[in-house]
Amino acid sequence: MGDLTIRLLMKNMMKRNVSISLFIVLVMLSPFGRASAYEDQKIIAGWVEDIILSPAQIRFRAKLDTGARTSSIHAKNVEEFERDEQSWVRFTLPKGLEKKAQATTVELPVVRKTRIKRHKLESAKRFVVELGFCMNSNYYETEFTLADRGNYIYPVLLGRRFLENKVVVDPSVTHKHSKKLKNIICSPGFPEPVLEE
Repeated sequence: MGDLTIRLLMKNMMKRNVSISLFIVLVMLSPFGRASAYEDQKIIAGWVEDIILSPAQIRFRAKLDTGARTSSIHAKNVEEFERDEQSWVRFTLPKGLEKKAQATTVELPVVRKTRIKRHKLESAKRFVVELGFCMNSNYYETEFTLADRGNYIYPVLLGRRFLENKVVVDPSVTHKHSKKLKNIICSPGFPEPVLEE
């Protein structure tokens, strides 16, 4: 090959590399590119997943509901009391999914009180507490309203406040991550949330 041929080949290769680089930059700057990068930071979960509540280690089935703002958990015998000049609440959680599971009484500080609007009924006062739980082999904490969910299939509902920065819900799937919770002890020391591989 002559000098001129080599120079022409090098010039064409440089143009091609610049074109490829420019294409990659444009894709990354496009709305599609930004959305993809953002989605990669969240886990993809089914619309129903198992969770383990910490520290009680109770396994519940949870519905991931983008239509609900706040998460909710089935609680009975809800009773407010004062401890160290702070509002606390005592309540009973239902039996979990394990065969030998029993109802558990829990005491937690009240984060806030909220009023829930109900169709054709008076609004109801609900206590809000913060609970830790594990899902997808990760430990999370979020606020839950204490509600009588006895008429619902799922005792736990995970709403948008929890989902918005952590989970993308795939409505065609259930229990995408439930098996990952087998034989684990859920606690704040559990690994930080990990991204999908």
